[in-house]
Amino acid sequence: MTAISAIILAAGQGSRMNSDLPKVLHEIGNAPLLVHAMTSAAALSPDRTVVVTGVGGDLVDAAAKAHDETALCVRQTEQLGTGHAVLAAKEAMDGAPGDAVVLYGDTPFIRAETLEAMQSAREHYDVVVLGFDVYDVSARYGRLVTHADELTEIVEFKDADAATRAITLCNSGVVMANAATLYLLLDAVGNNNASEEYYLTDIVGIARSKGLSATVVRCDEAETLGINTRAELARAEAAFQSRARDAAMEDGVTLVAPDTVFFSLDTYIGRDAVIEPNVIFGPGVTIESEARIRSFSHLEGCHVSRGSIVGPFARLRPGAELAENVRIGNFVEVKNAQVAEGAKINHLTYVGDADVGARTNIGAGTVTCNYDGVFKHRTVIGKDAFIGSNTLLVAPVTVGDNAMTATGTIVTRDVPASDLAIGRARQENKPGLAVRLFEKLKAAKAAKQKGAE
Repeated sequence: MTAISAIILAAGQGSRMNSDLPKVLHEIGNAPLLVHAMTSAAALSPDRTVVVTGVGGDLVDAAAKAHDETALCVRQTEQLGTGHAVLAAKEAMDGAPGDAVVLYGDTPFIRAETLEAMQSAREHYDVVVLGFDVYDVSARYGRLVTHADELTEIVEFKDADAATRAITLCNSGVVMANAATLYLLLDAVGNNNASEEYYLTDIVGIARSKGLSATVVRCDEAETLGINTRAELARAEAAFQSRARDAAMEDGVTLVAPDTVFFSLDTYIGRDAVIEPNVIFGPGVTIESEARIRSFSHLEGCHVSRGSIVGPFARLRPGAELAENVRIGNFVEVKNAQVAEGAKINHLTYVGDADVGARTNIGAGTVTCNYDGVFKHRTVIGKDAFIGSNTLLVAPVTVGDNAMTATGTIVTRDVPASDLAIGRARQENKPGLAVRLFEKLKAAKAAKQKGAE
């Protein structure tokens, strides 16, 4: 395949979103729209990726770099149309080999197969435009005028006459051409149109006037969905989730109640894993084969290995690493912790900033007290240890292999291997004191009520 670069236009304000946040930073599947577009481009393994930013440029630059530190970010200081935006990337594209594809930061659903089809068409045509068919001819998309397989002209809706508006083949805005040719054509684009903007679409007519060829590759309209309003963002989220669920099931994942499971863009789930109802996957989650995530669990930034069971009502936070056959039960929270093979943390427990050894059992109500108000400290628990219910482990502290803590213990010193730690006040029973105390309290309550009357 010819080398290719990606130019992603992400400079628009998105005023219809009614937001202080740049439009391309609104999220679908817990990832900015811009990241979806960059992910689409990455399917082509581009030599360089150039992101054209404008409104909120510093924020958009940061998001682009966070996703791909090699991305080149350039600023479009004035928004004078799509052609003007692509020209803003001219210097960054200097010397780029092969082709260039122009994508949009607010159009998240272009498939890799579609871009590959455009690459195939580029072998025979100088300019390739992505188009789609609509049933509603009142849709305000630019129209693609064709003759046989040749694309002869792109006409913006506001500049089109009635006959042109009746054409059902519409322009997505996505264009692919030789990089040098693209900028040669853009240099000839003017702004003699209803909006007084420099349209990228004008390059088709200019190309034909120079004896170059152009064609259309068609895709489904849903791929070209652009996001301009909160309502469109919500519909796009629903579309993304539906596709993610279908893809997971196609890959051999069992979703007991698919419509209740929510994915992020980068969620990975292995074959024969089972996901029960009402599970939410935040960013950065990997679930290996044959694991089971039980109902009402929330996971982000974590890794769950083969055969492990999580939940119900569990929370795995960033840095949670579960080895094979780990059990995390109801109302358990794990954060920045390594849990070794076969360990069990079955209920009502917080394990944060910790290492839990193989086959260790953590009793109900255990808390790793990891934060002193300024710094986080780590708890290390060895293999085959038994942590009794309602143990407080005041970090930094280590519990050795085969060690045990008694129920209700507050551990403030290291527990050597094989030792039993007991750290609680001695119980004393006061004969008859409970009855006398209750009688005194009841009398005080009655007196207070009488005084109030």
